[in-house]
Amino acid sequence: MRFLVRERLFGIGDDYWIEDADGRKVFLVDGKAMRVRDTFELKDTDGRVLVEIHKKLLSLRDTMIIERDGERLATVKRKRLSLLRNHYRVALIEGTDLDVSGRILDHEFSIEYDGELLAQISRRWLTVRDTYGIDIVREDADAALLIAVSVCVIVLAEKEHEG
Repeated sequence: MRFLVRERLFGIGDDYWIEDADGRKVFLVDGKAMRVRDTFELKDTDGRVLVEIHKKLLSLRDTMIIERDGERLATVKRKRLSLLRNHYRVALIEGTDLDVSGRILDHEFSIEYDGELLAQISRRWLTVRDTYGIDIVREDADAALLIAVSVCVIVLAEKEHEG
């Protein structure tokens, strides 16, 4: 499954559609303005909230939380020792971890579980300016979760780069 995302997707308070490879709207990223912390909702085309994403208020390292139906699904934070590339760890509530690594600010990174590629985020294979793709490799993968993870790591990397 391949999805297309516009570069300016991650402005707080803005709403943007994520489209499939055929240009059909699939997910809406609803940025919530006027909140104390960064907050997004990922919705389906009927307006149902699939996941909520928000920044943890008090933590030593910037951390984002992904919730589904009010229950924590995952925690996303940068790995401590990652000098050459951006590395993030996604701790899923059931106890497994996903690894995110690559050039996050360039939108060239991958999401893996135990060495197996789950999703590739890239702008290399697109010719449309200011657009990048999220290519979910496994058909049985949770697309909403992987898109939410992508949103989290890009937001965290941009905040770190600004600071």
